[in-house]
Amino acid sequence: MDRATVSVYEERAHDWVAHRTAGGLDAAARLGARVAPGAVRADLGCGPGWHAAALGTPLVALDAARAMLDLVAGHAPGAWRVQADIEAPPLRDRALGGAWASASYLHVARDRMPLALARLHWMLAEGAPVHLSVRHGDNEGALGEGGDFPGRFLSEWRPDPLRDVLVGAGFDVDAISLGKGKAAEFLDGWANRARTLPDTVGPGMRLLVCGLNPSVYAADRGTGFARPTNRFWRAAGEAGLVSRARDPLHALVEHGIGMTDLVKRATPAAAELTRDEYRAGLARVERLVRWLRPGAVCFVGLAGWRAARDRQATVGDQPDGLGDAPVYVMPSTSGLNTHADGPALAGHLRAAAALAR
Repeated sequence: MDRATVSVYEERAHDWVAHRTAGGLDAAARLGARVAPGAVRADLGCGPGWHAAALGTPLVALDAARAMLDLVAGHAPGAWRVQADIEAPPLRDRALGGAWASASYLHVARDRMPLALARLHWMLAEGAPVHLSVRHGDNEGALGEGGDFPGRFLSEWRPDPLRDVLVGAGFDVDAISLGKGKAAEFLDGWANRARTLPDTVGPGMRLLVCGLNPSVYAADRGTGFARPTNRFWRAAGEAGLVSRARDPLHALVEHGIGMTDLVKRATPAAAELTRDEYRAGLARVERLVRWLRPGAVCFVGLAGWRAARDRQATVGDQPDGLGDAPVYVMPSTSGLNTHADGPALAGHLRAAAALAR
């Protein structure tokens, strides 16, 4: 999160309370009512804690500004106060039964939002409800300069891109709507944490790896290609793409290797997917590629590319590419595919990385 923005809230927390009023209390209560009884819910970017009482208990109140957290006790004395960046919250996997984020992710740069929401996905239990609000528009930067609290970084979103980034982060989206009245400059998003994998993507990717869809086994373990018999991670290591197995976050941050799936729905077997799902998934991946501009895209397995784009495709460099990025299609790394051994799979991954612009 932008340090200058945090400094504004540290230095002017009391001014913020004096000049702002709490909104969305009814929505906060609806979110709190959807959380399973006894499950921990989080107010991410809680500010002075205006929504804490409506969200219910037990509650984690998380904010990057200590001065804001000091004010939370007046609204929710029993809340667990955590000073942390919402882009790197120190909460364990599946610790939360729900999350409320009112005008907090709007301080995250748009190209860092997928990874911020991936971290949120990991923190939530399957099916957990989420509400977030962000500014509506097309701008990004020091947009707070003209207001009464200048110096803050703000990003704005349109509904369709926000839906894409939520779906990519592993959420089933219920609704994205424009606020009413004084909240008309904000988008409200309601979603649930799906039984799937979040994209691990961001700016500067040298290669975006696109799997077919998560298996239920992989979704429950939080890592793509998770089965011990799947040879992807060993081949990626032998190809020099990664240095740590089954760690997509490390692959992205340390090596610029992003990961997504053609279809987000997890299934026991890929045979359950439909051609319409493949085509809709490819359209989403193409929008992702045009936005974040990875050096190249590698589709793992021919089936998805053939179903969505080219029935006659063969393994290797694809003539048309995707979203102005070169595309390489490689054989499946599943242990069931006996037509390609480990060294061959590593060679395909090296060839895919070599296509990067």
